Amino acid sequence: MYKQEQIKPYEGTGEKGKLVEEMFDNIAPTYDTLNHRLSWDIDKGWRKKAIRRLAPFSPKTMLDIATGTGDFAILSAQMLHPDKLVGADISQGMMEIGRQKVKRLGLDQVIRFDKEDCLHLSYEDNTFDAVTAAFGIRNFQNLDQGLREMCRVLKKGGHLCIVELTTPVSFPMKQLFHIYSHTVLPIYGKLISKDQSAYSYLTKTIEAFPQGETMMEVFKKAGFEKAEFKRLTFGICTLYFATK
Repeated sequence: MYKQEQIKPYEGTGEKGKLVEEMFDNIAPTYDTLNHRLSWDIDKGWRKKAIRRLAPFSPKTMLDIATGTGDFAILSAQMLHPDKLVGADISQGMMEIGRQKVKRLGLDQVIRFDKEDCLHLSYEDNTFDAVTAAFGIRNFQNLDQGLREMCRVLKKGGHLCIVELTTPVSFPMKQLFHIYSHTVLPIYGKLISKDQSAYSYLTKTIEAFPQGETMMEVFKKAGFEKAEFKRLTFGICTLYFATK
């Protein structure tokens, strides 16, 4: 078991997946605003870098795991022009906002949203050309199982592209990020979202999540043939790319 799998929202007892669902349903109305403000909109650039990594392969069928309000799915549809893109998430509250955004942008013929348990996906083996995830896999109750499921639904030769928040490894960003994530992030998050502990939980999972070289072994264990990573913005975010 990885450390972040033991960290639960609201310090609750019971199944982590249910508590994560409750937390994201609670913060859904303010999630987009907070996400962009707390990262100074840098998160949009991280998503674009990830999508450009997929561009040479022109995926036609895509799955966005832990899609939330659909930011990554929408950007992927706009930049890569797939025939079909499915956004999957455990939180209906988050996806309802995503559906509204997709409809406003006229992308509802391309993007659909499915409520899914990411540890037990309902899709057939070898269904998608590409699977993506932004800032979601550290919330998995079982990381290995979640990555095995992503690998299972990917076609042979298909690609997994993930962007995830990480802790910087070098001075002074390591120290600055620690201060920011333990003061500004939880306090401002609580102020805007009205959720007492959601953003403290998110900070704890960032610090506990396996990173960099460690994740290369995790991907290979899940069934991926090749994996690589690139740290972005001094290591605050990491882009992972794996091939089945």
